[in-house]
Amino acid sequence: MSRISVRGFAVASATAVTTVGAVVGVAAGSTPAADDNNFEATAADTTLLADIPAGQQAQVQTASLTQQADAQASAADASAKKSAEESARVQAAKDAKSKKAAAEDRLEQERKEKAERAERASRSEVRSATAFATQGSYSVADVQAMARQMIPGDQFQCFSNIVNHESSWNYRASNPSSGAYGLVQALPGSKMASAGADWQTNPATQIKWGLNYMDSRYGSPCGAWSFWQANHWY
Repeated sequence: MSRISVRGFAVASATAVTTVGAVVGVAAGSTPAADDNNFEATAADTTLLADIPAGQQAQVQTASLTQQADAQASAADASAKKSAEESARVQAAKDAKSKKAAAEDRLEQERKEKAERAERASRSEVRSATAFATQGSYSVADVQAMARQMIPGDQFQCFSNIVNHESSWNYRASNPSSGAYGLVQALPGSKMASAGADWQTNPATQIKWGLNYMDSRYGSPCGAWSFWQANHWY
């Protein structure tokens, strides 16, 4: 009985010799030669299945098929591992992106809350129109000082811009053709009576009315100023 080749075994038939597969020993690194020059050497180192005793043929075939199945299973495991690693990498990238977005949202929310707290604090510090003693007349500096104390700090410049254009801080400014009156040129001037009966002579009353008007119609003096810049009225 011939010894089983480490290169492989062949199946003999009436017309051809067919390679079935490698048996134990192929893992050593040898591969069958494919060219004509060493075909005879390969054939000499090959055991025909017909030369193997019938009782051992099934064992040889089983060993070959088992080795092939093991090789396929190893390849499948490697492919699955690679796929799992790629999925993990993609998921990690998604998680990192989500965490970054969440952190940015938290920072933005904290910024907004801080700004709102500052605005509320600023508004709580402003003085009311009744906090000022009544005078017979007021200079521009007096009126501006009142406005600074009555209007939130972040809105004063916008309020000032409008008053500069409308009346140049003259609380007695009057437009004879339209009837507009006062610092903010309320039209008609009598509208300011809702803020106080002394609307014609008290700049604090005019400032109070003007601030309420800008807040209710434009959200703030800066909102009113943005509208004014686009339309030259508000």
